[in-house]
Amino acid sequence: MRDGALAIDGLSKRYGDIVALRGMTFDVRAGELFGFVGSNGAGKTTTMRIVLGVLTADAGEVRYDGAPLTLATRRRIGYMPEERGLYPKMRVGEQLEYLARLHGMSAAAARRATREWAERLGIAVRLGDEVQALSLGNQQRAQLAAALVHDPAVLVLDEPFSGLDPVAVDVMSDVLRERRAAGVPVVFSSHQLDLVERLCDWVGIVSGGEMVAVGAVDELRAGGGTALVVDAPDAGDGWADGLPEVVAARREAGRTVLTLAAGADDQRVLRAALATGPVHEFARRRPTLTELFREVVSSGPPPGRPATGAGEDAAGRRSGWELRFVGGSLRVRRKGGQR
Repeated sequence: MRDGALAIDGLSKRYGDIVALRGMTFDVRAGELFGFVGSNGAGKTTTMRIVLGVLTADAGEVRYDGAPLTLATRRRIGYMPEERGLYPKMRVGEQLEYLARLHGMSAAAARRATREWAERLGIAVRLGDEVQALSLGNQQRAQLAAALVHDPAVLVLDEPFSGLDPVAVDVMSDVLRERRAAGVPVVFSSHQLDLVERLCDWVGIVSGGEMVAVGAVDELRAGGGTALVVDAPDAGDGWADGLPEVVAARREAGRTVLTLAAGADDQRVLRAALATGPVHEFARRRPTLTELFREVVSSGPPPGRPATGAGEDAAGRRSGWELRFVGGSLRVRRKGGQR
């Protein structure tokens, strides 16, 4: 079936005794932004390099539009490596045109696309400069232009926001949204989880070479339960200790953030807070993606799970593992399985 999606299906990769990927499985649909997040060494870059054909998987398959990737298909992918991959002593404009020609564009089309993307990304005045003469932020903009100049059908971006100032982040975000609106499947990795949360339709959390949680951002946040934020300025540390409703507590910007047990009576917590003095804030809050990431990565996957976790959710997405809030803690479980 032709669907315009990029599918990563059961990728495994080993370097001697080191397992880099173990059954990596997810898909990115046409016109979708997919955030690929994980700690350093989790397997994100290895996955991307297999998609590009730079590395060969020991097992598994990558498909686009329902068919295995070929050299011709990979020419239609726009790739941005984490390490800058442009020739440092080559002029920016010449290099962008050269890369566009390598992807099959005519000389005239390559020159036109180079100028358009340079203007769009704010580096038009630097087209005659060598790459090494650019600031790190402008080098990053040039690297993105190199990924976009040939009008790719798929975008695979490794840490595209690294080193960018706030204005450049906004430009980059707008470009990714435009590519999504044009029907391009976009997968990018980033350690800036606030950006991932704001931009992405779906997010996959990777740990130890495996996809340990994947889903729509709102679904993941909802599955992580709800925190209770209490601003009681006269309350000392440990004021909530001993309350049966409270599983965990921490201080955050002068407030207390509580994790409640399932079915907890928050009114009893409120009464305990009022007993210490005035309460300026008492509100439930869903966890941020950053908080979910910390919890999932620190908890790790359940023991004894199979190498490949590829299931189907109600919408037909292969999501394999899901988050559930159990006994006050975030847990990862196989779809349809037991906690």
